[in-house]
Amino acid sequence: PHPRLLPRPLPHPRLLPRLLPVLLLATSLVAQEAKEGPIQDNSFLVEEAYNQEPGVVQHISTFTRYQESRDWIYTFTQEWPVGGLKHQLSFTLPWQRLGASLDGKQAFGDVALNYRYQLLGDGDAPVAIAPRFSVLLPTGDEKTGYGKGGTGFQVNLPVSFTLSKTFVGHFNAGATHTPRALSPDGDRGFTQDYNLGQSFIWLAAPRFNVMLEYVYTSGETVTGPGRTDRQSASYVSPGIRWAYNFRSGLQIVPGLAVPIGVGTSRGEKAIFLYLSFEHPF
Repeated sequence: PHPRLLPRPLPHPRLLPRLLPVLLLATSLVAQEAKEGPIQDNSFLVEEAYNQEPGVVQHISTFTRYQESRDWIYTFTQEWPVGGLKHQLSFTLPWQRLGASLDGKQAFGDVALNYRYQLLGDGDAPVAIAPRFSVLLPTGDEKTGYGKGGTGFQVNLPVSFTLSKTFVGHFNAGATHTPRALSPDGDRGFTQDYNLGQSFIWLAAPRFNVMLEYVYTSGETVTGPGRTDRQSASYVSPGIRWAYNFRSGLQIVPGLAVPIGVGTSRGEKAIFLYLSFEHPF
């Protein structure tokens, strides 16, 4: 959404000490000489369409904590190229705590095993497409709401496109099919989940990005024999990320965002933290 074109007051003097570290970081990163191309790391909530380069592995950690429910989830993802740019394998391990909504215990969720194919383009192309297929293993406990209770199959279509020298976008559309999901009471059923996402990235500097993402999810849970209940969620998430490049080839990318609930999720807010390590192997 575009901000209203109205004059805005200067920040309150008490806010300046809080803003100063961010401004200094941005200024420092802008001033650095661009020895390499811009950051093409994963977006936070929307998947980009750039497979890992040959000989480069990436380790990604994310942490999301919701303000209202006090639930949180940590994920660790590792991405490996297979024989070149065309093929990529990865896995995602979720560790989470469902607080007020359930028993408050920490436990694993459903683990994802992912394969992605670089169908079109790469990080230097105006348009890139890299469809992904994932198998979701029922490692989470469905009795406490941490998993589906059955093997799931997910497809996602990420499309990345260049808008200008300083703006890029990523689009996602996907679905998850779980033929034999379980309810907490042990009833089995078929569930179908959907996801949509769109992000716009401002390449403010080669090593500093400003991000705006939107995600929508619609998921089903089994509530009885052959019965399901569908719930949806949608968030707008502004964020920033920056990069540190080392002579060894290591790149570290921290980032943070503030997902804000809209529509049926109105009133919910979260803090999102991101940390990526990418290096040759």
